[in-house]
Amino acid sequence: MKNSGEPKYLQSFISKMEKEGIQPVVIDTFAYYYEKVIAGEKGFIYDKDMRPVNSYEIADARDASGYAEAGEKALKHVVMIILNGGLGTTMGLTKAKSLIRAKNDKSFLEIILNQAEKVNVNLCLMNSFSTHQDTISALSIMKPSEMPRLFLQHKFPKILRHDLAPADWPESRHLEWNPPGHGDIYTALSTSGTLQQLLDEGIRYAFIANADNLGATIDKSLLGFFAEKGLPFMMEVSERIPLDFKGGHMARHKNGHLILRESAQCPEIERKNCRDISRYKYFNTNNIWLDLKCLKNLIKKHRTVKLPMILNSKNLDPRDKYSPPVYQIETAMGAAVSIIEGATAIKVPRSRFFPVKTCNDLLAVRSDCFLFSDDNQLIVNPEKEHNDSNIKINLDQRYYGKIDMFNARFANGIPSLIDCESLKIIGDVLFEKDIKIKGNVVINNSGKSQVVIKNGTAIEKNISW
Repeated sequence: MKNSGEPKYLQSFISKMEKEGIQPVVIDTFAYYYEKVIAGEKGFIYDKDMRPVNSYEIADARDASGYAEAGEKALKHVVMIILNGGLGTTMGLTKAKSLIRAKNDKSFLEIILNQAEKVNVNLCLMNSFSTHQDTISALSIMKPSEMPRLFLQHKFPKILRHDLAPADWPESRHLEWNPPGHGDIYTALSTSGTLQQLLDEGIRYAFIANADNLGATIDKSLLGFFAEKGLPFMMEVSERIPLDFKGGHMARHKNGHLILRESAQCPEIERKNCRDISRYKYFNTNNIWLDLKCLKNLIKKHRTVKLPMILNSKNLDPRDKYSPPVYQIETAMGAAVSIIEGATAIKVPRSRFFPVKTCNDLLAVRSDCFLFSDDNQLIVNPEKEHNDSNIKINLDQRYYGKIDMFNARFANGIPSLIDCESLKIIGDVLFEKDIKIKGNVVINNSGKSQVVIKNGTAIEKNISW
């Protein structure tokens, strides 16, 4: 889209960011992407510029099994950085998603603190402007033995879609801004001073993961492999299954580098190819290993890390579909695989990827399908038949889509799902204690009033009212 007022609007964005006290390097980074938007770019990555990745082209986590001793030695030089910027608005949250009770009455944040303490590694949290105060308040109550280091993700101004001007929303000024995606972590580490502080303390390696993925813990074999090989960047990938068809994937660019294509970077005409899991077999778990000295050198050379743009179309107020349509400029952390010389990927088992994006996911994680290992890692319950963690759960969004509604209907405990292959709930159903669900089950309440599943009920077939 061309816009005759381009210079005026660019300066308006710059002035707006300066008034917020945003650092010049961040303003320059936004301007770099905004000029792409003005030129009509959408951030698409096309099939013609890439090809699928074959299994022999990347390492396998099994290749790292002999590096555990090296990983043990490297532990004192590693930091675990958790992306803690998400609000989880899809689950009806207005506070930091990491504060949700995840399992065994502990929040994601409490579990992450325990995981870091168990392996005795440094912990950092990258908060967003939306989660920072929530997190500080929660930590003051938790009083961990070792307080994690906190640093803030930057923010970008939202762009009105119709004329590419800065968004203006006087009733809620904070809605005029968006987090610029987890790709901002590299710049945020540098501008916050955290990168230099870590290096000064002898920290060389970073393991970075999402707060909602409790399967992502420090793995000594992977750490040892990364350190011994002298790698600058290593992305953990896993094989896509049908549930992953909407997500992004890894490929190899025609220039030879690995590349990450997020679903928002796939043009509509190529959406079918993008979702073909037999063609593009690997997805990014968003578990990343990073050499901090390499990052420092990269930033020293280029001032920042300019990643491929993701242009997301949203409503200015995400809870109001009638609010003005806007663009949000974002980047993905894993996209650095395409710009860091020597960056690579390693195939890991699915057990390192248990993200909680919806209440469907939360039900599975809270259930007996999963438990914690001795090192406090979330694992599939060994008693689960076929050891299959990919239970299909489909809860009625009208009654279970938001966390408060979900909690109310499972207030007496989560049903046993260890022998369940799929569960679909239609309508308003409340569960009492000690419920067991087995096989493939549909529970359908087509009535107007709530149905209660009584204590001790075993469900092995479809039921309806």
